[in-house]
Amino acid sequence: MLKRFILLFLVALTPLSHGEELRTGLVLSGGGARGMAHIGVLKQLEELNIPIHAIAGTSLGAVIGGLYAAGYSADELEKIALETDWQNALSDTPLRQDIPFRRKQDDRDFLVKQRLSFDRGRLSFPLGFLQGQNLGLILETLLVHTNDIDDFDLLPIPFRAVATDIATGEAVVFEEGHLPLAIRASIAIPGFFAPVTVDGRLLVDGVLSKNVPVDVAREMGVDRLIVVDIGTPLRSTDELESIVDIMDQTTTLLTRRNTQEQLATLGPQDLLLQPELGDIGFSSFAEVADAIAAGERSLTGTSEVLAFSAPASETRPGGNMATVRPQRRPVIDEIKVLNSGIVADQVVRNMIRQEIGQPLNLERLEKDMGTIYGTDYFSRVNYEVLHGDDSNTLLIRTSGRQTGTDYLRLGLNLEDDFRGGSQFNIGASFRVNGVNPLGAEWLTRLQVGERQLVYSEFYQPLDYGSRYFVAPFIDAEARNIEVLSDGDPVVDYRQVRYGAGLNIGRQISTHGEVRFGISRYEGEAKVRVGDPELRSFSFTEGFYTLQLDRDTLDNVNFPRSGDEGRLVWRQSEPNLGADSRYQQFEFRYNKAFASGPNSFQLGGFLGRTDSNVDIAQSSFLLGGPGMFSGFRQSGVAGQNYNLARLVYYRRLNPTTFLPVNMPIYLGGSFEYGRIYNKDTDGLDTGYIGAGSLLLGLDTFLGPLFFGVGSNQEGESALYMRLGQTF
Repeated sequence: MLKRFILLFLVALTPLSHGEELRTGLVLSGGGARGMAHIGVLKQLEELNIPIHAIAGTSLGAVIGGLYAAGYSADELEKIALETDWQNALSDTPLRQDIPFRRKQDDRDFLVKQRLSFDRGRLSFPLGFLQGQNLGLILETLLVHTNDIDDFDLLPIPFRAVATDIATGEAVVFEEGHLPLAIRASIAIPGFFAPVTVDGRLLVDGVLSKNVPVDVAREMGVDRLIVVDIGTPLRSTDELESIVDIMDQTTTLLTRRNTQEQLATLGPQDLLLQPELGDIGFSSFAEVADAIAAGERSLTGTSEVLAFSAPASETRPGGNMATVRPQRRPVIDEIKVLNSGIVADQVVRNMIRQEIGQPLNLERLEKDMGTIYGTDYFSRVNYEVLHGDDSNTLLIRTSGRQTGTDYLRLGLNLEDDFRGGSQFNIGASFRVNGVNPLGAEWLTRLQVGERQLVYSEFYQPLDYGSRYFVAPFIDAEARNIEVLSDGDPVVDYRQVRYGAGLNIGRQISTHGEVRFGISRYEGEAKVRVGDPELRSFSFTEGFYTLQLDRDTLDNVNFPRSGDEGRLVWRQSEPNLGADSRYQQFEFRYNKAFASGPNSFQLGGFLGRTDSNVDIAQSSFLLGGPGMFSGFRQSGVAGQNYNLARLVYYRRLNPTTFLPVNMPIYLGGSFEYGRIYNKDTDGLDTGYIGAGSLLLGLDTFLGPLFFGVGSNQEGESALYMRLGQTF
């Protein structure tokens, strides 16, 4: 109250010092993507030299208003709005290139993307579809220069953000605190974003209480207001055609009453602007440029606005905002971690690559935040720069997941060649995270169907940087192996093997890892289909294995950039109990690149087995789209193979900015290679060409595609597949 009294007192003195100058307040309403019109309004206000002395905003109005109050010009805001990757901003998922390598490997199965969370053994559900992690990080980065300003009256333009207490329905007006957090609370759309906890209160979007905070701006000591209302008009029954329309309509209905109440208080000295935004919706972030243009047009022909202009000789508050904005890259003298997660503070600290004594590296810090969040230990990760008298401290804050850090994922994999050859697999994985402060994990996979699998691994990092690790495991599987001779099936084995092993290794940044392992298996191969006179047999295996992996793809199913590679060498060793000594080597590499909606993958693959060990025991399973198209999926067992391929696909539908997003692709592959066994009368395709045409959908269950493939061996097949693509 004392601060407000002093502010009003100073306002009262202003006319005595500045003649007839009137103070103007700007009110910016919420409205999702429609709020981008505020930027167009600000551009015109600057063009007309209209000074703004105070800003109050709600939801996206708080975002635009807060950034403007913090020193950004309208042109800078337009550039930010047009260049922001809104699909990424409106998600929690960090860029895949930045997440830890171990989390990338979670994508390498057919499991559903969505997962169930468990907290101390109990199923737990989040308070919002998204935590708002990426949007929060964007705000932190844009507003890092305000970290030493707790009083919003000390910003270049005084500012207020409005949120709503979800427990009481009351409006919460932020006039002090951490500016990015205040804005983040103001834009927490209920159900979509999880509420933000501030001083023990659960806060959500301010549109529920004060969508157009006229009274808040008046209390900031202004004489008149420019109010920008970008609320969505109600749609008719015929216009409600999708879930997006229903969401927009619901938000409009919830805010309609409090908006009308606030607008009713406007007087003749105030100016109301309602940009004509047409059918630009709450979630239409693809139409940012159109919304900005509509905001600019809203002042055209409005004669009342001329009364707000200042003489050309006068400098409006903030002047050239860029010149008064404080240093955004201060020298960092210390790094501290405030961690409420289940792993040690040192684990978080080791993921921060900021150098002490060097200017703040925002680009690297954003990637580090993605890496920390990508560990799946935290519901929120952010940072703040604390400015002292002689030093600057980078403070990293992490909040442990309220829904727990143990995850269950379910999956379904279907394959059909439409000629009677069909396969299915049903699987599940359960991962217990943060078993100890170093971040140990216990992962268990189960699968039934054509390939049966039980796998359990305990992954224990050996240092706080999670660089070195040890990983004991047990493994059991059963699968079908079809043996061909001169292109014709001879016998179909059912191979069952079970064993255990130990891997030691090292992480290589977030891009890969190298492992060395020892393992031992017992197994048998029984004739499932074929001449009963053919022998079934048992075997014992013992391996030394060296494996090197790399993965920088931006998307595991339909990548547009990055690469992936795997190099595996293993030796069957009698000293470990194996029946025979032999070596196998496999190399796989894919490079992805894109141009517009068109994406390409160039790949090379090589597999070798160096002795005449039984085919059913030592074969690579090949066949299917992109891996010798025309053959059935995993329908060819070969001890040796070479393959080069080009994969192309094109996205057919536009990008959306909703969590429910189903891209559709049309594409195909061209392959050239050979599959062969060592024995002279065995399988040898010679070098053959193969290709496929595919229609793919990236669904919430995983990639689904239909296709047709053929090869120069005269084989062809139709495919339907739910699960991994290429």
